[in-house]
Amino acid sequence: MAKNKHPRGLMVLFFTEMWERFGYYLMLGIFTLYMIAPESATFPGLGMSNMGAADIYGTYLALVYLTPFFGGLIADRFLGYRKSIYIGGLFMAAGYFCLAIPNSMLAFYSALLLIIIGNGMFKPNVSVLLGKLYEKPEYIKLKDSGYNIFYMGINIGAFVCNFAAAYLRLTYGWGWAFAAAGLGMILGVLWFAYGNYKVPEIKEVDVITPLQPEDMPMSKILTTMFLPALTAAVIGWIIPGNIFGGDSTDAFIFFCIPLIIYFVNMVRNASKDEKGPIAALLTIFGVVIIFWAVFHQNGSALTYWAKYNTNREVKEVTESVINTIAKTEEVSTVPREIKLQGLHGEELGTKTGPNPYYDNFNEELPAGNLEGKPGDVTDEDWEKIKAESDKYGKSNLWPTELQASINPGFVILLTPLVVAFFAFLARRRREVSTPGKIALGMFISALSWFIMVAAAMYSQNGLDKASVAWLFGVYGIITFGELCLSPMGLSLVSKMAPKRLAALMMGGWFLSTAIGNKLSGILSGLWDLFEKKSNFFLTNALLTLVAFAAIALLLPWLKKVYNESQAKQQ
Repeated sequence: MAKNKHPRGLMVLFFTEMWERFGYYLMLGIFTLYMIAPESATFPGLGMSNMGAADIYGTYLALVYLTPFFGGLIADRFLGYRKSIYIGGLFMAAGYFCLAIPNSMLAFYSALLLIIIGNGMFKPNVSVLLGKLYEKPEYIKLKDSGYNIFYMGINIGAFVCNFAAAYLRLTYGWGWAFAAAGLGMILGVLWFAYGNYKVPEIKEVDVITPLQPEDMPMSKILTTMFLPALTAAVIGWIIPGNIFGGDSTDAFIFFCIPLIIYFVNMVRNASKDEKGPIAALLTIFGVVIIFWAVFHQNGSALTYWAKYNTNREVKEVTESVINTIAKTEEVSTVPREIKLQGLHGEELGTKTGPNPYYDNFNEELPAGNLEGKPGDVTDEDWEKIKAESDKYGKSNLWPTELQASINPGFVILLTPLVVAFFAFLARRRREVSTPGKIALGMFISALSWFIMVAAAMYSQNGLDKASVAWLFGVYGIITFGELCLSPMGLSLVSKMAPKRLAALMMGGWFLSTAIGNKLSGILSGLWDLFEKKSNFFLTNALLTLVAFAAIALLLPWLKKVYNESQAKQQ
């Protein structure tokens, strides 16, 4: 292999992950919209409130990133990485196809279960398999850039999928869009099978490392960790009242406690050589929880902002372009006056404009929204409203889910620049360590939320429609932070984790992501409680700054442990 060339297996895993993420982010881009869409709409949704949808969204994301802990363990001990990827991919495809079944809450929750299990088997093991491709001496120094390239594949899928989702759900309904996610996952599995046939090195690195004397037997893991976690989750669900704000949140937090104890004991029981790297990884896992708690509000709080508080109207050339690649969303331009209410029914005045929305979570969309007839409007009045709508005409909006493509679009644009920037520093012998990149990513992410603070203040906290430029601003900055943090986290785990615990520690990374995702649902659930949206975004900014301060204080120790672990591997 020529110098500075990446292993051939990178492109196999690149496109496998691209198709898997096409399906995953297609589903995620319309997930909240599907839950809050009226049951009476032309294409019916589930008719949930913002708060109810945010709770399910956060719980789903939490579990999606919790199961990789177990998927990594199963791959490490029994199945290996390739078999786990096949199983996970097929489970996820089945889940997406189940979501396509209309008017069935059984199919809805069954689908989420299948996707959660499938992601647990797929997600950690494709990342570990990539890391193992870079263990050969000629590839070691290319690992960070390899993970950046791999991460770009994730975001190509995430960028394209929302255009497909918008066209399918607006033209044919939600079911067709979810079915497209399933098809994308099937394509990913088929590509992975083809790549295994054409690139033998993928099979060569898929080796199960024998257990060491200090490793806990699987039977003991089940009895001392999994069963206590499951029992704790049941207790958290059934206890009277709520400790953390909801039954699902209590159950999840209780479930995680035994898993956290397991990782803490792993440090205590590790050998002298392994203790430092494991402790450093767990420290970073703990800090990045805050990053995920604010970052993954793109599918909830930022979706609400895009839907209700952003000027999405398009005309002429822009309308033609969107209709070519997706489809614009038509709404009535009937001027209507609505009464704004606070959380306890207090009067907040009135608001007049085309297609206004209520700001509080427990009200239906007003009658001016022609997605469907609200439950409090008679058939006779509805006919009058539609006639009035024809008189005034309609306005075309770009579909809400397209905002979810802004972030992956920036990832695709910025990844080559970020890789080139860090390569330039390395050539100048001023290379930034992987822990240093993570700290930088955290700081930049904190700054990005001040963009939304300004957006909320400039638009009078949502009373006026804000320009879409604010969304591009926040996503542009946070994407740079994400590229410094997320792929570097994957790279750091593959570099520092003991080989016998590679997938398990990758599962630990996703466990921290799971906890952060659940917190993102809790934070997004507070959206309607903040009369001033600027204060909501300021809360996100301050939380991220606190996390940056913590990792900055620990950075000298993290660098020391990181350098020692790399020296031992050379």
